[in-house]
Amino acid sequence: QVQLVESGGGLVQAGGSLRLSCAASPTFGSYMGWFRQAPGKEREFVSAIRSIGGTTYYTDSVKGRFTISRDNDKNTLYLQMNSLKPEDTAVYYCVASSGIYIDFKRPHQYPYWDQGTQVTVSS
Repeated sequence: QVQLVESGGGLVQAGGSLRLSCAASPTFGSYMGWFRQAPGKEREFVSAIRSIGGTTYYTDSVKGRFTISRDNDKNTLYLQMNSLKPEDTAVYYCVASSGIYIDFKRPHQYPYWDQGTQVTVSS
């Protein structure tokens, strides 16, 4: 069982930055990641990181703007979001899986989700 507590959402102007944090207890899952869901849209994969090796993955629309990272000492996952666009507006969810190999872009591969935090980017 992994519990996730997220923080850091808010309102920002286009071009601005936000950093999301996700504290995991008791420890990280094998995969940790971020999904988002905008009103009227399906949940969308944003980014993931493998706990072993630290390989990172991003959806194309955020490559070069978002950075996923982790602090192993604090069991905390981060998503640094730069050059934000109005289309990044969504509820962002921190997710975790204990699977060894998963299809990391598929939401049902992650059994652990946090409550979500709103990110709103104004134009």
